[in-house]
Amino acid sequence: MAATLITATAGTCYGWPSPTLPYLQSSHSQIPTSPSEGSWIVSIMILCSAITPIPSAYLADRFGRKTTLLLGAIPFILGWVLVIVAKSVAVLYVARMFSGLGYGIVYTVAPMYTGEIATNEVRGALSTLITLMNKVGILAQYCIGPYVGMRTLAAINLILPISFVVTFIFLPESPYYYLKFERSERAERSLRNLRSGDIRLELKNIEINVQEDMKNRGSWCDLISEATNRKALWITLGVFTIQQLCGSAAVVAYAQVIFAVTESHIESHHESIMLGCVQVATCCLSVLLVDRLGRKPLLLLSALGVGLMNGTIGTYFYFYLNDKASVGHLYWLPITAILIYIVCYAVGLSTVPYVIIGEMFPTNVKLYASCVAHIYTGISMFAVQKLFQVIVFLFNLDNQY
Repeated sequence: MAATLITATAGTCYGWPSPTLPYLQSSHSQIPTSPSEGSWIVSIMILCSAITPIPSAYLADRFGRKTTLLLGAIPFILGWVLVIVAKSVAVLYVARMFSGLGYGIVYTVAPMYTGEIATNEVRGALSTLITLMNKVGILAQYCIGPYVGMRTLAAINLILPISFVVTFIFLPESPYYYLKFERSERAERSLRNLRSGDIRLELKNIEINVQEDMKNRGSWCDLISEATNRKALWITLGVFTIQQLCGSAAVVAYAQVIFAVTESHIESHHESIMLGCVQVATCCLSVLLVDRLGRKPLLLLSALGVGLMNGTIGTYFYFYLNDKASVGHLYWLPITAILIYIVCYAVGLSTVPYVIIGEMFPTNVKLYASCVAHIYTGISMFAVQKLFQVIVFLFNLDNQY
């Protein structure tokens, strides 16, 4: 829980634009922001997150998982402090860039740390907790953001990374890291802090696994030079392409803006809260389904559901813009379709691609594959979030809210 506080922090950064953009682009904003500038405020964070996976993987191997995660909290703290003192759009850009750097570090190192300190029985659940805490962070923005000012929200969000540092600094380093540098005594002390009872057998097994990994150290070239790794990489990038081009990054970041376009009987920020609650609930559901239904069926069902809901929402807006009266009685359709969309996305496309990385690559190249996937995902998410505003402008939707 202490380690995943930092992923909840990443979630607050991801969900922050949804309640904040309507204020920044309103007439009473202290920092007047154009739609184009707003799209950069949203997307620049994810673009910067693509910079840090490789450096953070190196730092985690050189200085330890714990130290790297603690360093990852610094960009988040700087980002929220800059939001609090911001008086121009440029400062908000810099704040979001810092948040992006932290985001990339967290999603490279947090899965590594939680996977290494967990027992086999709870490793899957703890890995899912990373995603769940991210969704909780997003939900917090939807629930708090509409009722407080931008600076107050940033001050509240600042509590999370500080709480992470205060709690996590007293926790042990991964025993895997110590054994990698042949520090057996420190590895034993670390494992004793994490376990109760006899740890000798587990410590021996970890030592064997670390020695095996050190003997079979891979390289970046192995991802391309070996046919099996090359095939796995293409499959992985294909799955991540589908994951990102379904538009989830835009839906989460622009939720309140999207709902504001429709003439629903429910306030747009209340609809955003509903979306966040459904997202958290279905994230829990996906834990149960991933092992029972299998990876491929979940991905196919998820992609089919997301595609149908995208088509439904797109058709609704087409008629809404051309003949508003013809869809006036269907005011309930956008929120319903988006909630179903979120359910379909969360049970498959949200989680399964990350499971695939762990299962399709051998241990000696798994970290490299994970870095490539995170960089590719960051660039794809940036494109989706930035192009959202382009589409809004082309179809004249910006005049609707």
